[in-house]
Amino acid sequence: MDMNNKPTFDPKEHQHLRYNPLRDSWVLVSAHRMKRPWKGQVEKPPEDNIPRHDPNNPLCPGSVRANGELNPEYDSTFMFDNDFPALQPDAPDPGSDHHPLFQSKAARGVCKVMCFHPWSDITLPLMQPAEIRKVIDKWADLTVELGATYAWVQIFENKGAMMGCSNPHPHCQVWASNFLPNEASLAERCQRDFLQKHGEPMLVQYARMEAQAQERVVVENEHWLVVVPYWATWPFQTLLLPRRHVLRLPDLTTQERDSLASIMKRLLTKYDNLFEVSFPYSMGWHGAPTGSHLNKNMSHWQLHAHYYPPLLRSANIRKFMVGYEMLANEQRDLTPEQAAEQLRKLSEEHYKVKKAEGKSGVEN
Repeated sequence: MDMNNKPTFDPKEHQHLRYNPLRDSWVLVSAHRMKRPWKGQVEKPPEDNIPRHDPNNPLCPGSVRANGELNPEYDSTFMFDNDFPALQPDAPDPGSDHHPLFQSKAARGVCKVMCFHPWSDITLPLMQPAEIRKVIDKWADLTVELGATYAWVQIFENKGAMMGCSNPHPHCQVWASNFLPNEASLAERCQRDFLQKHGEPMLVQYARMEAQAQERVVVENEHWLVVVPYWATWPFQTLLLPRRHVLRLPDLTTQERDSLASIMKRLLTKYDNLFEVSFPYSMGWHGAPTGSHLNKNMSHWQLHAHYYPPLLRSANIRKFMVGYEMLANEQRDLTPEQAAEQLRKLSEEHYKVKKAEGKSGVEN
């Protein structure tokens, strides 16, 4: 083969592997696959005519939940114990005298549900920054409250039926556990190893380098940065990072919390505007472990949030993690740089607001 005719590498045309330092794993990037015709499953678009208040919706103010409890007439955030918890505080210990191939350990914890807003027809990008700020403050309070006892406090939101959300009312869940879950354990090991090898927290260095390069930045402000990470797996996956070294949500200053509310609204508005649909995703916060870890040196950690949206080509076509992804290697169908550029170009005025303003203008 004539080496002079060897093609020049183009990440948009040539498959390649990218390393994910948070998980010590690799992602196969095959952007040329976006050219293939799609004849796979087409999803139903998310429901867009959700009533503002439904007395039969167990998350609405004044509704009765499955356990017979009556919700208060709340006008902001509302927290309650999950009626069907995956973790309970008093589960018995299965014992540890087992064969290496049949091990088990005690798993204890609590599961809570947190409503963001009293209206069912609103989502975070349609809320006011002051309303989002109340959500952030509650997240921080819960981290303190549950983190005093439990090693890990996982705040996460599944948005949209495509991501398994069974109720359209805006809400998230908080699961606290006496153990570090798998993803937390990976992040713990990888961040600790990076600090020991390189002398700086991994995500502090990463945020600074991404801010300088600007190639994968979606939105940014004085205190926060949102990027499509270099190692992203999901098509429009993003990583939300503070600009300074912060271990946990409660450590955020007043200004950082205000800035966080602003950048969340901007990011999630862009998500919705991408395909003009209420954009489904799973998101979650990863901060330094809590419980007994509160008294340990956790300086290798950096607070961050992951957003994992499944949509790939349109509001109806999603990315499936099957076959090769499940059995061999994570794989994505467009480069992170392409995804960041698409998101970056989008308006920060929500398409629903724009349409409402248009109708108002016509009527006048």
